[in-house]
Amino acid sequence: GCGATTSGGTESILMAMKAYREIGYSRGIKYPEIVLTHSSHSAFMKAASYFGMCPVRLSVDKDYRSDVNSYQKAITENTVVLIASAPGFPHGVIDPVEGIAKLGLKYKVGVHVDCCLGGLLVPFVEETGRSIPVVDFRVPGVTSISCDTHKYGYGPKGCSVVMYKSQQLRNMQYFVDTDWAGGIYASPCIAGSRSGLTLAGTWATLVHIGREGYVEKTSKIIAIRETIEKSVREIPDLFVFGNPQLSVLAIGSNTLNIYSVSDRLSKKGWHLNNLQFPAGFHLCLTAIHIGKDIPKQFLEDLLQSIEEVKSTNVEPSGIAGIYGMAMNIPDRKLVKEISHLYLDTFFKT
Repeated sequence: GCGATTSGGTESILMAMKAYREIGYSRGIKYPEIVLTHSSHSAFMKAASYFGMCPVRLSVDKDYRSDVNSYQKAITENTVVLIASAPGFPHGVIDPVEGIAKLGLKYKVGVHVDCCLGGLLVPFVEETGRSIPVVDFRVPGVTSISCDTHKYGYGPKGCSVVMYKSQQLRNMQYFVDTDWAGGIYASPCIAGSRSGLTLAGTWATLVHIGREGYVEKTSKIIAIRETIEKSVREIPDLFVFGNPQLSVLAIGSNTLNIYSVSDRLSKKGWHLNNLQFPAGFHLCLTAIHIGKDIPKQFLEDLLQSIEEVKSTNVEPSGIAGIYGMAMNIPDRKLVKEISHLYLDTFFKT
């Protein structure tokens, strides 16, 4: 295998999709297709938009994972890559990588495993005494993997890795201009020049923590999630999305406005990510939560928030309120326009 460093998970995904687009072009495919799900990271949709590719976005199964049968039905003569997440950002569950990879082999298309979130958790899970499916190049058919070192590698932000099964595939992400007046211009990634400081900081962090350090952190983080998950599953008003195996716990409700619960928890100091289709939120546990009685504190705040929502029936405010409103707007173009206005505010002085 081989690979390249990038500025982050989004660029790693962009570079991989650019490589598959070039593969498609070499096969005479005018509009290369990416098969993914609604839980696959939005960076794949960004890549499709940037590179003129066609995303084929599928629903997840009852466990919020990619459905292998749906993938098989979606494959056409224009398909160039199938996407699997390990885990998916929204719900923290791992897609059936082996099943998707078998389709890749059968139909001779690439399989990209998005390990941006779990890339420095997954390799150490077995050493904690837990079982986890194999999601890397040991699975025949997996052709590329993205992994963020700035997440659970704890390195400086602005560094990620995209890995390929073959050098031929990596070469497809390169850009070369042989006829520029300034000389031959060749770059492996989007940026023309990059600072070596981030790479040096990343390497130093990896060496400093070491394998034993990563195994220890992984074990403690998963233990916290397991404890919280067990308690949440015992609360009648809530449910857990799928079967998480790593650091993310996604929570929903069939009886409460879950955004109101999220809003209440945010006011108590919890940093959560709100989800949509269906509504929910997730708690992402990291090394910062180690050594504190996080399960007890979160459960107390969660139960209190539920009671507050039940007794006051107040609509959510802030970002939780925005998610609640946006999810119920049928015209998604309007939601897009509102998002543009939101982004514009960052450029106003």
